[in-house]
Amino acid sequence: MTKLYLLRHGETIDNVNRIMQGQTQGELTENGRKQAHEVAKKMADTEIDVFISSDLKRSYDTCAIIAEPHGKEVVTTPLLRERDWGSFTGRYIPDLKDVKPWPKDIESIDTLKARAKEFLNLIRKSYPNKTVLAVGHGIINKAIQAVYFKKEMKDITRMENAEVRELIL
Repeated sequence: MTKLYLLRHGETIDNVNRIMQGQTQGELTENGRKQAHEVAKKMADTEIDVFISSDLKRSYDTCAIIAEPHGKEVVTTPLLRERDWGSFTGRYIPDLKDVKPWPKDIESIDTLKARAKEFLNLIRKSYPNKTVLAVGHGIINKAIQAVYFKKEMKDITRMENAEVRELIL
């Protein structure tokens, strides 16, 4: 059995400003760093074999803070990247709610869920019987859970910044 602790990165400047980050690097706020340190403190005595994160800066920085007390390096993967929001990237989120139809350059839900499935398969194959802490993003984490629980993404509760969920693979 492999235990997966799935986290969303800490709060970013764009989260605060309600900007669609997508696959931009992002920068943690002071509060985002504090959130990561709080998770690190809570999980300091938890045996974690592997720390893995999205290759985007906001997730990597969150994961590195949590991995530090364990003396472990962070492995990165583009499989954990946030959804590619195409031409919505960098835009103010409230301005997008009534845009119909969506631009065709946004990563499809099917593609996102395929990436989520590939991530879960990677964890199962590469880290059998290990405990893995993975830091991703709101939408990819939702897709991972949708695949895991065999549910629609709309049926998965939104993860807050630095929230931890446990999955047994």
